[in-house]
Amino acid sequence: MKRRFPIDEDRVYLTGLSMGGGGTLWLGLNRPDIWAAIAAVCPAPPEGTDALAPNALNFPVHFFHGDADPVVPVEVSRSWVQRLRELGTQVDYAEYPGVGHDSWVPAYENGQIFEWFSRFRRDPHPERVRFATERYRYNRAHWVEIDRLTPGTLATIDARLTAPNRLEVTTRDLGAFTLHLAGHPQYSAERPLELRIDGRAIRTRAGEPLSFSRQGNRWAAVPYEPPALAKRPGAEGPISAAIASRHIYVYGTGGDPSPEELEARRAQATQAANWSVDRGPFWGRVMVFPRTIADRDVRPSDLESANLVLFGTRETNSLMARYADRLPLHLDAEAADEYGLLYVFPIEERYVLISSGLPWWRSTRPAPGVAPAPPAPPATPGRRPSPFVGAVVALGLMGLQDFLLFRDSPENVVVEGRFDPTWQVPEADARQLRASGAVTLGSAVPIRTNEER
Repeated sequence: MKRRFPIDEDRVYLTGLSMGGGGTLWLGLNRPDIWAAIAAVCPAPPEGTDALAPNALNFPVHFFHGDADPVVPVEVSRSWVQRLRELGTQVDYAEYPGVGHDSWVPAYENGQIFEWFSRFRRDPHPERVRFATERYRYNRAHWVEIDRLTPGTLATIDARLTAPNRLEVTTRDLGAFTLHLAGHPQYSAERPLELRIDGRAIRTRAGEPLSFSRQGNRWAAVPYEPPALAKRPGAEGPISAAIASRHIYVYGTGGDPSPEELEARRAQATQAANWSVDRGPFWGRVMVFPRTIADRDVRPSDLESANLVLFGTRETNSLMARYADRLPLHLDAEAADEYGLLYVFPIEERYVLISSGLPWWRSTRPAPGVAPAPPAPPATPGRRPSPFVGAVVALGLMGLQDFLLFRDSPENVVVEGRFDPTWQVPEADARQLRASGAVTLGSAVPIRTNEER
């Protein structure tokens, strides 16, 4: 778009309504360096968005909501307004008495949102950047970039230029960062630099960029050099990342299956690949059908261009067998009727999502030739509600971590967790996996002990 149109990058705005209002908050806060202002109308933000509220330091936010909204309670916007104001964000709020879940009608009437937008321009060089993230995918805001974090754990940084070439930085739960200050009016690489990180003075020369990494309990002016197998942008998980971009569902043909068994394998993968859902007479049916193919039909171009969702075990799926010495976990073939193993792992520049044994959306193996159907939530006391129920079974992967082992039913979790920042299996999880008697730990990813930490 920038190549086609003369866009003023200091006057880019974001707005949306209902789930789009939630997306406005989520995208606006994950990429706070893009927007001059954002406006959220009756927003329904995704879980975890509230942790990103500190990121709205350098742009104003406008909320609109009806106080009779039966879909998204007005308290959602009220709490956001209060929280952001406490954090020092400029916030405007319009609440409409008696209006339900159509507050976008008065909000967008006569273009008032766009008149409000026109008052603001982005500051491309703010003196202070306050940023929180738990993903490498969103690791930069303005002149601050987080180089090392633990995906799934919120990392925060607050960096400010208190005077020309004088920097104060505070951090939490991150291991390395870089400051890109070239062109900032408060910074010159030709002048001495005063820098404090987490209350301690750091000796370093001014330059561009300025990189720092934690060495034990201290910060040092040393760039972070990630190991070969480390979580990074595009290879950080969690499970849902494998289906967030182009992906292919692959069933195995190995083990000399009968025609009925082969059809059952194909039906299982086809069920997972069916993203079609009827959203009612107004919205209609969403028709999305990612490819479902046999392992023997996967082409080299598929390996280069798509993530792979692999069904089966290394005995039944030739791609799992090909990657066996690189994969960290294997479900034993004799456990496949009782357990389900699900995990994501990077191979080359893509993800593989392994689904071995019982599928993630049901508790028992389907009859030969019959595609599995989503079950009703179980009523067994002590088990968590199933996140795997729904018309689109792939959406049950949302909110999961990097790996999951369950027994009999996806609600009966044996172990669930994340690989560590170097894709190693944490020691406590490894013990549980071994104790299950259903999983063999591969040699590609060693177990990280407490001493090694």
